[in-house]
Amino acid sequence: MMMSVGWIGLGAMGGPMAACAARAGHEVLGFDIDPSRAAALAGDGVKAAATAADAAAAADVLALMVATPEQVESALYGEAGCAASLRRGASVVVMATVGPVAVRDWAGRLAGAGVDLVDAPVSGGVARAASGDLLIMVGGPERSVERVRALLDALARTAAVVGPEVGDGQKVKLVNQLLCGVHIAAAAEALALAEALGLDARACWEVVRGGAAASFMLDDRGARMVDGDFEDPKSALDIFVKDMGLVTDAARQADYPAPLAAAAEQLFAAGRRAGLGRLDDSSVIEVLRRERA
Repeated sequence: MMMSVGWIGLGAMGGPMAACAARAGHEVLGFDIDPSRAAALAGDGVKAAATAADAAAAADVLALMVATPEQVESALYGEAGCAASLRRGASVVVMATVGPVAVRDWAGRLAGAGVDLVDAPVSGGVARAASGDLLIMVGGPERSVERVRALLDALARTAAVVGPEVGDGQKVKLVNQLLCGVHIAAAAEALALAEALGLDARACWEVVRGGAAASFMLDDRGARMVDGDFEDPKSALDIFVKDMGLVTDAARQADYPAPLAAAAEQLFAAGRRAGLGRLDDSSVIEVLRRERA
């Protein structure tokens, strides 16, 4: 079933995802605060909306793929917010990592206007976003999920329903982000140790990535760490400052100790203080390199 999709957020992940949805046959009307991003997707069939409200007005589904909870709040309920433009019976799909508390709040507010919210954060990176090969962790009632299933399936290799409540998807994503953040931090520490021991970090990386220490993050981020390829971020370090903060906040609310998550959070925070926030998250290795200077 083809759908009319309003799309807000056309950055490193949102742009390829919107393009993927359009190539699958959905009618995608996209908005970003940087108009050039929508224009760049015209060849994929994404049409540009002048405002977020315009993107929402005719949408069967409004997808939100922005960076932070504050940006979702602004997109929906800020001065130029689009919630009031959504028609009764439309669905909102929150695909950003924002934590369970925030999505439950938006779901309650939207329900009063006759609009469903599906909680659907994603994982997989830019290349998989472009090819429709993402993992989507879906939380929400079966009826609500089925109404947006055609869009989810266009974007994902797997769009598993992880729970019946809005917020369940965010909870699973926080588990995912705990692992990702700790794996990036561990890769940075290991490769910086290799350098401190006088080893060639690339040669060491090539060896250990083929053994029991292998992980996606060691393979992917490790390559950028040894190459110093930080200027064209696939995922900005600031994103992991935000995500690890959400992880540790959720752990505190559950009265659960998360010592490795807390340590990784501090390493990413140190990276932001060092001015690395807008660089690729693999640049966190520079914090450890500077400790040796």
